[in-house]
Amino acid sequence: MRPGAAHPLFSIAVFPLSKDESFMNTERSSTHFDVVVIGGSYAGQSAAMQLARARRRVLVVDAGLRRNRFSPVSHGLIGQDGRPPDEIAANGKAQLLAYPNVQWLEDTVIHAERADAGFVFRSALGQHFNASSVVLAFGVVDEIPDLEGAVERWGRSVYHCPYCHGYELNEGRIGVLGNGSISPLLALLMPDWGKTVLLTNGTFEPNDEQRDALAERGVAIEPERVTRIVDTASVELADGRRIALDGLFTMNRTHLSSPVAERLGCAIEEGPLGPYIRTDDSMETSVPGVFACGDATQRGGSVALAVGSGALAGIVAHRKLVIP
Repeated sequence: MRPGAAHPLFSIAVFPLSKDESFMNTERSSTHFDVVVIGGSYAGQSAAMQLARARRRVLVVDAGLRRNRFSPVSHGLIGQDGRPPDEIAANGKAQLLAYPNVQWLEDTVIHAERADAGFVFRSALGQHFNASSVVLAFGVVDEIPDLEGAVERWGRSVYHCPYCHGYELNEGRIGVLGNGSISPLLALLMPDWGKTVLLTNGTFEPNDEQRDALAERGVAIEPERVTRIVDTASVELADGRRIALDGLFTMNRTHLSSPVAERLGCAIEEGPLGPYIRTDDSMETSVPGVFACGDATQRGGSVALAVGSGALAGIVAHRKLVIP
């Protein structure tokens, strides 16, 4: 499957459930949980941990598609800096499952709706369950630049997060691949990590104010269109020139990894890089009892931010169970 492509399970057609299907029964049963956490990556694990320690019954449903799965190591999370993403996630899962009140389902939620006593769900593998509250932590899918050489380098020398990958470039040669007028914002940051060139890629023309700010930071501007990425992260231009680079960053667009938020009626807003789930300061969505965290919200973009927002979502979800 092409990195960054939507998981095929998300395209499964959803049909209305009949009223006699077992998980439509909202009475407490073996399939009832206090909270279902949809997404078992860093934000979801962090939310689940708070709920587990509150002795609530928690189900984590995980499709296994972490956003940083293409990177060999993860950076920026205190205590875990420089460790492989798979290792961090596996350790987190093991710690969660040490709590007897936590269950883990490797599956994808394809149907969710409100019911009298909370929410009901159906998974791609046919599992039915219900919960009083839900935490949406399913993240986003990166829309990798449509450029030869980008896919195989994604997360290895082509990146979206300088705080995750910039330090290891050792103040080397850095490119910012432009995809619109927001790109100069990233280019202004990058000189702290190395000598920077903004590749506008023929997509936009910086205004005078942007040019002055970039010049003050020592950022070069290259207007020629990029045709492909070669070597580690170097770029070839349409006029035949090659710019040698050690790392390439881009403010790529993303989209939500699951349609569940919309099906539950959560408000979705359009951000500068794609849609996200709207939450208040406590990570509750526009639907009471539904919380969201991580990259699917505005409080994402790195493992550290995902963990922080997940912890907040889990704590507030517990409090709302006690004091609605």
